Amino acid sequence: MTQPPPPPSSSCSPPLIPDLPNDVASLILSSIPFSHHARLKPTCKSWRLFLSSKTLFASRQSLRRLSHLICIFPQDPAVAAPYLFDPRHLAWCPLPPMPCNAQLYGRCNFTAVAIGPHLYVLGGSLFDARSFPIDRPSPSSAVFRFDFATANWERRAPMLSPRGSFACARVPDSDQIIVAGGGSRHTVFSRAGSRMSSVERYDVCKDEWVAMEGLPSFRAGCVGFFAGDEEEREFWVMGGYGEARTIAEVVPVDEYYRNAAVMEMESGNGGGRWRETGDMWEEGERTKLGKIVMVDNEVDPAQPGVFMLDGNDIFRYDLASNRWSLESHIPRKPPCNSSFAFTVLDGELYAITFWNTVERLHKRAGRLYIQIYHPQQKTWRTLITKSPFRYDLDFDAAVMSTVHL
Repeated sequence: MTQPPPPPSSSCSPPLIPDLPNDVASLILSSIPFSHHARLKPTCKSWRLFLSSKTLFASRQSLRRLSHLICIFPQDPAVAAPYLFDPRHLAWCPLPPMPCNAQLYGRCNFTAVAIGPHLYVLGGSLFDARSFPIDRPSPSSAVFRFDFATANWERRAPMLSPRGSFACARVPDSDQIIVAGGGSRHTVFSRAGSRMSSVERYDVCKDEWVAMEGLPSFRAGCVGFFAGDEEEREFWVMGGYGEARTIAEVVPVDEYYRNAAVMEMESGNGGGRWRETGDMWEEGERTKLGKIVMVDNEVDPAQPGVFMLDGNDIFRYDLASNRWSLESHIPRKPPCNSSFAFTVLDGELYAITFWNTVERLHKRAGRLYIQIYHPQQKTWRTLITKSPFRYDLDFDAAVMSTVHL
């Protein structure tokens, strides 16, 4: 078993915990939930050094003390600080804002992916004060990485093609990320923006992007996930919109895809060729896909559970039949004009909404109402927690990522 990180090495350094051997104190501190680390670091210098150790996360993993957290980006991370939420302990931990650029603002439709003790923020759509016209959004190729040990952001190699609203997934059991499709659409303009078909793979260790074979057609607003085992692994790009049509040659209307594009990955995580599935629903059944998440299947890792939130209903996707079937209904509907965030954590589906109260007027108080569904047990449970945000959250625009620390 991996030992906890050694305490600060100094002949005159004080013990981590008085009257306890440092080995025992290290085990105790390694077992503290990560959501409490930020409040404990100012206690003393030795605790700050210990809790900032890069080997602490490997130790927590070997001790099976990892905290399963949800990272919420309420809006542009350079303006509004993201927060980590620990559902088990109902604890919140703020993260520092991302480095800002005075000429770039309003970043949205980016993607956040966690790999080990790092969180990567990729691309997005934003406004550039240097562009003309000034109110036209542009896609971004920027990549930022947050180090949870040092609590610092750093720039990484940019993507080859700027993009927002794209499919993104981590390659299983590797330190690589694949992005596909995307465009320049911004939340301020819901009917505009470009589309693209390019696909890229990012090597985290080499900090290098490599172009792959592009999608069969332009696709933006899509989601990506992996299915299959190591020998027959596939990268799925599902949903999204392509070319737009106009009504009366004035009003633009998106043409949403009813199929998925699938890349058969070659050995060594190299890209293969694309194929397209048939339509996933019949004409008139729905116009577009809802919010999609993927749950790891412990029994059969090659067949992950793919779930979609459409209104107040949760659907499950069957890869073999290429069809969606009703899985469950969310027990309690959100208030008027509210939306759900939909994410997965530790094998459970989280439907999160912002619950206003009458006494909240001009106060910070506000509550997040979280309804949690267990797909295997087919049961629901509820969590209610105070929101750390001083404003209502738009969960259609907020970006969420799961983190294990």
